[in-house]
Amino acid sequence: MELKALKQFVDSHDNFEIRVITHSGSRFYQLELEDVEGARHMLTQRGKPMLFRSLDDVYLELKRAGIHRAYLVQHVPQDEVIGRDAHYSEPLASRMPLVF
Repeated sequence: MELKALKQFVDSHDNFEIRVITHSGSRFYQLELEDVEGARHMLTQRGKPMLFRSLDDVYLELKRAGIHRAYLVQHVPQDEVIGRDAHYSEPLASRMPLVF
């Protein structure tokens, strides 16, 4: 989903979830939108995933789109290595609410 499409989506919908995704050991962040039907859309720019270097950059871009709440999700590869299921969608297990 391009940034322009994200702004249009936010203007016309009110039931969606924004996730700020980071991977263990990475310095970059990606944005993902999950709509009511459960479809996930990564924020892209010119067809390529959009990467942010800091949470401040993420906050600025989301504020421009009219979004003031999101969840921070950190993927930890050790979960899969030790045979534990990764529970990224469980609120208390892997997501941290962000309000900006």
